Amino acid sequence: MPASMRSRALTASLAAVFIAALGDVSMAQAYPSRTITVVVPFPAGGPTDAVARIVANRMHQTLGQPVIIENVVGASGSIGVARVAHAAADGYTLSFGTWSTQVVNGAVLKLNYDLLNDFEPVGLISDSPMLIVAKKAAPAANLKELVGWLRANPNTTLAGTPGVASAADLAGVLFQSKTRTHFRSVPYRGVGLAMQDLVAGRIDLMFDLVADAMPQVRARTIKAYAVLQKNRVTAAPDIPTVDEAGLPGLYLSSWQGIWAPKGTPTAVIGRLNKAVVDVLGDPTIRQRLADLAQELPSGQQQSPEALGALQRAEIEKWWPIIKAAGIRIE
Repeated sequence: MPASMRSRALTASLAAVFIAALGDVSMAQAYPSRTITVVVPFPAGGPTDAVARIVANRMHQTLGQPVIIENVVGASGSIGVARVAHAAADGYTLSFGTWSTQVVNGAVLKLNYDLLNDFEPVGLISDSPMLIVAKKAAPAANLKELVGWLRANPNTTLAGTPGVASAADLAGVLFQSKTRTHFRSVPYRGVGLAMQDLVAGRIDLMFDLVADAMPQVRARTIKAYAVLQKNRVTAAPDIPTVDEAGLPGLYLSSWQGIWAPKGTPTAVIGRLNKAVVDVLGDPTIRQRLADLAQELPSGQQQSPEALGALQRAEIEKWWPIIKAAGIRIE
């Protein structure tokens, strides 16, 4: 190619890049100009919905436009997530996703979207840690004794869960794999019903969110053995971690974040992420989330890149575990 043609081609290429950049900046300056919808794929009034509404109300202050919640339920959250996957990539329709919708569903459901390739991560919001709890009459005083008791009574002890492929169910799968124990899972229509039976002694143990279990732990109607994460949690500072209790690496928490459709301009993602960072930096919001037993991410964990890395790492960890256990939702 002659030098003059190469020069013209290079000039045209640089011009295209410059025009695209100007367009991106222009959109970011104009964004948002109307109401933003955050789709919560679970019913109103639930724990995910409660966190999402606190966050959305505070994002309004940074973005200068209303941020509303729309609950789109069904199929373990996949209907709501699908709506965002197929929405316009303009930053006006977002997904408030969780560990179950953004990781687990890809292994247990046939989805009409790709969890990694059809979304742009915006920011991690919070982490809902889990506890290992048992009925008050359980003979074990600590986690090691609990493992010994379960090994001595294979397939006779009962663990309550709010359903197949729930966080509680998968925590039980991982626990049995790591401890070489075997117990029977009893699915319930909700955590509340399972907890009632645990308090009554009709089932033996549960893997439950700190927010759900702590009222009963404080009332001493059930026993708590360990938190399923590396660090102790603010809402339960006296309960040891699984590392401290003798089962290192038994980690599971139901984290929550915000995603946008694939192709949403980088500058718009930046505006949205700033709103998330502002939310998590607000002392009033931090306290409200702490009251819901939510652990908040550090500054380094609040970027879109950090949320994307977390999601990929969790998929790499959990999909093989789920598939090896043969767990599917039809």
